[in-house]
Amino acid sequence: MTGEIIIAPSILAADFARLGEEIAAIDAAGADWIHCDIMDGHFVPNISFGADIVKAIRPATKKIFDVHLMIAPVDPYLEAFAKAGADVITIHAEAGPHLDRSLQAIRALGKKAGVSLCPSTSESALEYVLDRVDLVLVMTVNPGFGGQSFLASQLEKIARIRSMIGERPIRLEVDGGITRDNAAAVAAAGADTLVAGSAVFRGNSSADYAANIAAIRSAAEAGAARKLHDGSAPPVRTAERMLLR
Repeated sequence: MTGEIIIAPSILAADFARLGEEIAAIDAAGADWIHCDIMDGHFVPNISFGADIVKAIRPATKKIFDVHLMIAPVDPYLEAFAKAGADVITIHAEAGPHLDRSLQAIRALGKKAGVSLCPSTSESALEYVLDRVDLVLVMTVNPGFGGQSFLASQLEKIARIRSMIGERPIRLEVDGGITRDNAAAVAAAGADTLVAGSAVFRGNSSADYAANIAAIRSAAEAGAARKLHDGSAPPVRTAERMLLR
């Protein structure tokens, strides 16, 4: 990995006709993680792909597969995505009645566990499960479609969650409308893992993707540095200590 800021391109924005090639391209372009958005047409108003596609593309890269399950019910599908090659499995707090149980099930499968919050969901949903998770994902758009505009209202939530996390080894991820223009503000609020789809897959080559990733990373690192310089946020643990071991 390249440093404290993690860039996780969402393959939802890739060319699905050549998905394996697109993953190889973002791997070469400097992606840290590969973000897989799984939509069921029920929890969110769209359908993307399932565990069989995750399994099919797993050989295309050795990078971490960051699998975001926007599905309900979620428990019956956890094992399938674990076996397909997910490294991190993130579920929505809103998608089921027993969040703690679901997070325990993910860890029992030997995977890192994440919990995601929709824009209208309070960070209070995390209060009793923080010690069960390895990642918190804040949605900065309403989940279901790529290419939406960033909701700046979520910046305060990101900052509050960063404060809740404290010194726990939990990554704080943000997904939705992330671009080079807002990456600094997101990182300054406390995020250390940025998902970007359209902003990464703009262009026609791995070189284009590399420039896009570098621009987002540079902006995010500047925002994180500004936050640390101001003394208003706890130090971010290094990627080597916080990532999968």
